[in-house]
Amino acid sequence: MSRPLEQLAWPSHQLGAGLRALARASGLADGVSKSETESPSPEGFSWWMETLAARLGLEAQPIEFSVAELEAELPIAGPAVLRLPEQNRFLLLTSKGRILSPDLKTHRVPITALRQCICADLETPHRARFNRLMEEAGVPRHKRPDLGESMIRQRIRDASIGGCWMLRASPGSGFWRQFRLVRGPQRLAALATVHATQHLFWLLAWWMAGKGALEGRLDQGWLLCWVLVVMTIIPMRLAETWLQGRLAVDGGGLLKQRLLFGALCMDPDAVRRQGAGQLLGRVIEADALESLALNGGFVALTATIELVISAGVLAVGTGGASHVLLLASWVGLTALSGWRYLRRRERWTEARLAMTSDLVESLIGRRTRLAQETRGQWHDREDQALEQYAFLSKQMDAAATLFALAPRGWLLAAFGILASAFASGGATPAALAAAIGGILLAWRALKQISDSIGQLAGAWIAWQRVAPLYDAARESRAPACALPPTGQTVLETRSLVFRHRIMGAPTLNKCSLHIHARDRLLIEGPSGGGKSSLASVLGGLRTTESGLLLSGGLDLETLGLEAWRRRVALAPQFHENHVLTGTLAFNVLLGAQNYDVQAAEEICMELGLGNLLSRMPAGMLQNVGESGWQLSHGERSRLYIARVLLQGADLLILDESFASLDPETLRLCLECVLRRAHAVLVVAHP
Repeated sequence: MSRPLEQLAWPSHQLGAGLRALARASGLADGVSKSETESPSPEGFSWWMETLAARLGLEAQPIEFSVAELEAELPIAGPAVLRLPEQNRFLLLTSKGRILSPDLKTHRVPITALRQCICADLETPHRARFNRLMEEAGVPRHKRPDLGESMIRQRIRDASIGGCWMLRASPGSGFWRQFRLVRGPQRLAALATVHATQHLFWLLAWWMAGKGALEGRLDQGWLLCWVLVVMTIIPMRLAETWLQGRLAVDGGGLLKQRLLFGALCMDPDAVRRQGAGQLLGRVIEADALESLALNGGFVALTATIELVISAGVLAVGTGGASHVLLLASWVGLTALSGWRYLRRRERWTEARLAMTSDLVESLIGRRTRLAQETRGQWHDREDQALEQYAFLSKQMDAAATLFALAPRGWLLAAFGILASAFASGGATPAALAAAIGGILLAWRALKQISDSIGQLAGAWIAWQRVAPLYDAARESRAPACALPPTGQTVLETRSLVFRHRIMGAPTLNKCSLHIHARDRLLIEGPSGGGKSSLASVLGGLRTTESGLLLSGGLDLETLGLEAWRRRVALAPQFHENHVLTGTLAFNVLLGAQNYDVQAAEEICMELGLGNLLSRMPAGMLQNVGESGWQLSHGERSRLYIARVLLQGADLLILDESFASLDPETLRLCLECVLRRAHAVLVVAHP
């Protein structure tokens, strides 16, 4: 390593402080606490990095580059942590290719020097061989350095370089904080400024045209000045369009990311209680929220600016204070009618979503309904729901019509005041022109507000539906321990109590259990005896009412859910496990710590899936699921077993995973599980 880079690198024992400084320097975190952080160990460094980032409200995403991509990615990589060939030295990259040194100063380092330092270990084995080859070939000495570098680059261009972590704000952090990171407030302020300036130039253009026409000064110079003013509006309009698009892309992306993260963090019991229909309704509303909120918000913002400008124009017009007071009153009436429309639309939306939920649930249970429900009663509930829906639709349409007529009512009232002032004979032509312009500008703004009310009402109703997803992301907490625990005791429970309902009888009552490394346990019992509930509690899917649940001496709150699942991996029952649309490799490696297709194929062969792989034209890369290759019940069960084995956890919990297997396949699967699992707990019927 060159001397300058050596001075800029952070040693491993200072990396915790370095990450906090990098988060502050990059604007990812403000006022980060300076609590003590454990030093990373070589074997758990990746986990340590991800956990510390989570404690700072960030995400550390491991990235691999090829040597060919390195020079292109380094200038834009940041904020990031880059491990140098010396395993205990790290570079902290801020934005735009700058490096944060231990003295908390930023330095710009040539990309070529940084690349040479990172690729030193890859280049060294080839350098001596290529030098010897060029000497034997008689290459002139002055050409050897450049030729050698080209040959080495070509040789190692496809080699992967790891040890890089990109830092970004966690989706569960505050939305305003993430919005600031994408420069949202600055762009929003710029949008408002550009729109207001654009309207001021429009007013200036109309003033010049009116003044010239009224005073008879439409000479060539005056017209040229008017053209320049109008031409100035064009770049402003382009800038406004670009800012709107940028805000829509950034804001919509952040919102969708937050909702997806919240969906993954939702309580499984809450998801189970809501059913497929309500979840589908939330997905539909989440899609509508982005477009309605952004479009309605932009329109409302620009309309508000136009209302302020129109009030100023009306103040200098013929009507003066009368027009301004009328405009304020009309805005208040429009807001009240919009509130009335919002309440009615809420009731209409509830009826619509209830119908959607009933329809989806009916489709799911269609066969049972056909077989067990009387034919004459199939559509009674649907008919009642449709009748109520039609009644609420009429009410909502009546409310929408009322505030849609508000701009036309404004024109009538405003021109009535203008007519009375004109009839009195005290109005000048300039004041009349200003009043007419202000009335028309206010009419346009009120029309835009009327249009935006429907969109904002829809966005507000959609927000009420998707708020649980948004809040679920906030409830995700970072672990308090930066290193995974170790020890012979894999899992320990003391006096666990768990109830499905608050006032119901306990499903688990003072349950105590100790599981050590290499233990093989079998839990048998009748249906409804609490076996699956115990498996869900041990796997971290359900929360106990009381008692102690430890893994390696640390509880779930201390480790965090992600760390707990690295220690304890659960294969739920068949109806709670799923095959996603994608390749077989994707489904098997779902949740695995390393994406190793070869290891996944080996486990599948050991589980007796060799015949399945031989039938698949693409093998592990064959698409399975709803739109791909259909798997049998037993093949799905073995896929779930392979999935949990590849997670490499200290304890595997298999809930009814062997129930659908024939004796020979069961023997193969048991041998594979017992051979590969560190500790295993099997739940089965007697």
